[in-house]
Amino acid sequence: MCKPILVTEADVIHIANAAASATGKEICESRFFRNFASVLVGAMLAIGSVQAQSTEFDSFAIPSGSAPHDVAPEPGGAVWYTAQAQGAVGRLDPRSGKTQRVPLGNGSAPHGVIVGPDGAAWITDGGLNAIVRVDPKTLAVARFPLPRDRQNANLNTAVFDKRGHLWFTGQGGIYGELDPGSGSMRVFNAPRGPGAYGICVTPDGSLYFASLAGSYLGRIDPESGAAQVIEPPTPEQGARRVWSDSKGRVWISEWNAGKVGVFDPAAHRWREWKLPGSDPHVYAIYVDDKDIVWLSEWSANALVRFDPRTERFEMFALPRPHANVRQMMGRPGEVWLSESGTDHLLRYRSGAAVVGSK
Repeated sequence: MCKPILVTEADVIHIANAAASATGKEICESRFFRNFASVLVGAMLAIGSVQAQSTEFDSFAIPSGSAPHDVAPEPGGAVWYTAQAQGAVGRLDPRSGKTQRVPLGNGSAPHGVIVGPDGAAWITDGGLNAIVRVDPKTLAVARFPLPRDRQNANLNTAVFDKRGHLWFTGQGGIYGELDPGSGSMRVFNAPRGPGAYGICVTPDGSLYFASLAGSYLGRIDPESGAAQVIEPPTPEQGARRVWSDSKGRVWISEWNAGKVGVFDPAAHRWREWKLPGSDPHVYAIYVDDKDIVWLSEWSANALVRFDPRTERFEMFALPRPHANVRQMMGRPGEVWLSESGTDHLLRYRSGAAVVGSK
């Protein structure tokens, strides 16, 4: 793993002294250079450690033209992904590097994929305007279409609640609930119209979604289906993806603002942090089992690690340019990324034993 180089004010002054010795001018003693050293160190501490490409990445090539949008690792080894440009879902075996491809039907354009409590892959398919289930053993495909009056929902992301019901979003301006047992479905209009994007469930069972176009966090009442708008501090921030930590705090990626934000429902309080760089664009967000926050940053083409305890960022350059990582998910010791721009899946080894290591 590439380790950050820590530089203190004394280090900077030492460098200035060395330069002064070479030139014969004791400029380092001036107030200007000491102030410069303090400012430089302060800036470095503020942005965290910017690192070179990490050796902790494992790359897995998938069929050309897949344009993988989302990725979902199973607890036991295999990793599902949506091949959005091919109307299919794929399953990668990290041990062998081989993939299985499952076509979802004519017109399919799958966006999100998650692994359900039944072990199946559950897909939000904008092309089919349906929720799709792929059996993990037989690879049989079952479709749950949206009601006829809910066409062009532009289905996005899904999550299971504690009852085993699947909740989903659609950028066309909807969110909804599917009972897989009965097949019944409810669909609701999202506040402010189009934009419903990421969705998550907290440890206590609360449901939240982010609206990219609406720039808000929404809380869903699972009984009535009503959504409460919760305004982030930064207007028009472009809340995109959302994830809960173990304490029930809700983290969002702010695409327009280049920030990561967190809402604490217990205190009803927000906090935000700007990512390093002059023009960051934060797309995907994932919170691991240790409550470390992981983000994909498009401007720097990097994976970003944020530790809420220290409020420090670390950046890891991705192996290929224009990776366009749109979503991340993980399991203990691993963060998985889908490189939609390069037809690769990427595993970052974040610490613990890795499932399926070669």
